[in-house]
Amino acid sequence: MPASALMNVMIGAARKAGRSLARDFGEVEQLQVSVKGPGNFVSAADHKAEEIIYRELAKARPGYSFLMEERGEVVGDDRTHRWIVDPLDGTTNFLHGVPMFAISIGLEREGQLVAGLVYNPISDELFAAEKGKGAFLNDRRRLRVAARRSLSDALVTTGIPHIGRTGHAAFKRESQSVFPQVAGVRRTGSAALDLAWVAAGRFDLYWERGIKPWDMAAGIVLVREAGGAVSDLAAGAQMFEKGEVLAANTTLHKEFLPLLDAKRSGV
Repeated sequence: MPASALMNVMIGAARKAGRSLARDFGEVEQLQVSVKGPGNFVSAADHKAEEIIYRELAKARPGYSFLMEERGEVVGDDRTHRWIVDPLDGTTNFLHGVPMFAISIGLEREGQLVAGLVYNPISDELFAAEKGKGAFLNDRRRLRVAARRSLSDALVTTGIPHIGRTGHAAFKRESQSVFPQVAGVRRTGSAALDLAWVAAGRFDLYWERGIKPWDMAAGIVLVREAGGAVSDLAAGAQMFEKGEVLAANTTLHKEFLPLLDAKRSGV
C-alpha cells in the first residue's frame, strides 16, 4: 500500500535517525572493553537520534506539539496534534550490543492516536499504521494479529521489572498466575517491538506495567490496525495514565484479563 504524505514524513524521520543509531551501534562492541564502558556513548546516541527526529518532524509539520522521552513535553502552536516519540526503545539491549531496539513514533490528533511507526534499523523492519488504513511491514506485507484462540497455544511477551523499577511483587503474582497457562513466555526488552510483533502475529499477547506513553503509542496503533485489542490491565482505555498495556487478539485479550492482578497495580 503506498504510504500517505503523513507516513512518508514519519518514515523519512525514522530512517534518518535509524542510520545514525546503526552507525553508533557498530561502535558499542568496541566500547564494551573500555574502562568507562558504553553508557555515556549510548546516552549521546539516544539524544542524537531524538534531535534528528525532532528536527525532521518539526520541519515537515511546523507547530505540532511533541512528547519525547529525552526532551519531554514541547507545546507547539498546534495543540490538536502531538508527536509521541521514543528515539531508542530498548536502550539496555543497545548498551549490550543486542540488536533488538527500535525507534517509535506515534501521532495524536485531538487526543486520539491516528498513526504509528516502529522501526528496527538493524533488521531494517519498519512497521507502520494509520487509523482506518491497516498496518504494514515495510510497505508491503499487511499485518494481522495471530488467530490463536487458546492461551495454552499462545506465545506471550512481557516486561520484567528490574533494578530501579517498581512492581516486583505484582509481577511475581502475575507470573505465577500466567506462566502455567501459556505455551511460552518471552522478554525482548523493547515494548515498541513487543507491540509491533503482536501486530505481526509473531507474539500472541503482550502485557506490561510501568511503561511510558512513548513506549507504546505507535504500537497501540499497529495492534489496533492489525485487528487486535489494546487496553490497560483493567480492560479500560487509560494506558497512558496508568502506564500499563495489554494487547492481543480479541479472544485472548478477554481470556487473559482474569489472570491479572489489576487491583494491585504497582505493588
